[in-house]
Amino acid sequence: MDIFSVAVMLFLIMDPLGNLPIFASILRHIDPKKRRQVLIRELLFALVIMLSFLFAGEAILNFLNLRSESVSIAGGIILFLIAIKMIFPSPGGVAGLAAGEEPFIVPMAIPLMAGPSILAALILLAHTDSDRMGDWTIALVSAWAMSAVILMFYKLFTRILGEKGLIAVERLMGMVLVMIAVQMLLDGISNYLKTAAAI
Repeated sequence: MDIFSVAVMLFLIMDPLGNLPIFASILRHIDPKKRRQVLIRELLFALVIMLSFLFAGEAILNFLNLRSESVSIAGGIILFLIAIKMIFPSPGGVAGLAAGEEPFIVPMAIPLMAGPSILAALILLAHTDSDRMGDWTIALVSAWAMSAVILMFYKLFTRILGEKGLIAVERLMGMVLVMIAVQMLLDGISNYLKTAAAI
């Protein structure tokens, strides 16, 4: 995969448009003067966490003695489940904060921005081609920056797209992510079968 396709994949997994209503709901109860400050802080926390998993991913897999095929298959399954949730969202919020309570890392940085799916994808990237860590870093930072811009202007995007527009875009992104997940799953199975046949 090239930098652009990886950046698009990570952007879809981060799902900033799907997170817009949740972020807006959380920020609504915070002092208007502190909203931007809180949002920037949480976005930076998310970036640091994702970079940590990107660079520590190879060490984690080596420690657990996992093969790239198993990681690819597991990553495909995780992405598929996330995509299904995007297409068929479940009711109920994920914030769990009291009115006026300021979020700190949870739930905005984790799991909304740096959730299990994005962390699994970053570990997979690090394990698949550890010689291209610079490319993966550029792709991650690019995807994070695009997501950050959308979330920073959450009021504008919410007003332009409306509630139905946000739902439609999120489901479209979910469909694209389903295709990426299936391809990742097929690649993992194919590589496993080739390795097994060689043995």
